[in-house]
Amino acid sequence: MRAHPIEATKQVYWHRELPPLAADVIGEHVIEAVSSPVPSTYSHRDDLWDRCYAELMTGVEARLAQEIARLGGDCAHVLREVVDTKHDDAHGQMWLRGRFTYVLYRLPKAA
Repeated sequence: MRAHPIEATKQVYWHRELPPLAADVIGEHVIEAVSSPVPSTYSHRDDLWDRCYAELMTGVEARLAQEIARLGGDCAHVLREVVDTKHDDAHGQMWLRGRFTYVLYRLPKAA
């Protein structure tokens, strides 16, 4: 398979980053992801949130790569993200849940 001359250098473009101009829109989609639960405590709260957020974003990048391949695209542009904190007081845990809206793109076929 020949490489396309307008090959995307990466698969996921976040917010203000623009996908390749030659790419065609396939459609808009939404994915959701969650981080692993951590102890819900006031001590080290910022560190725990940062750890959950980093895990959530790593998971979203992997999920987006899977969805790009599954849907036959070449790259995605994340337009919106909503991240909120979830709590399970019975078990003393918290985690992050994210909802990401993205546009899927396909690069034109090489001649």
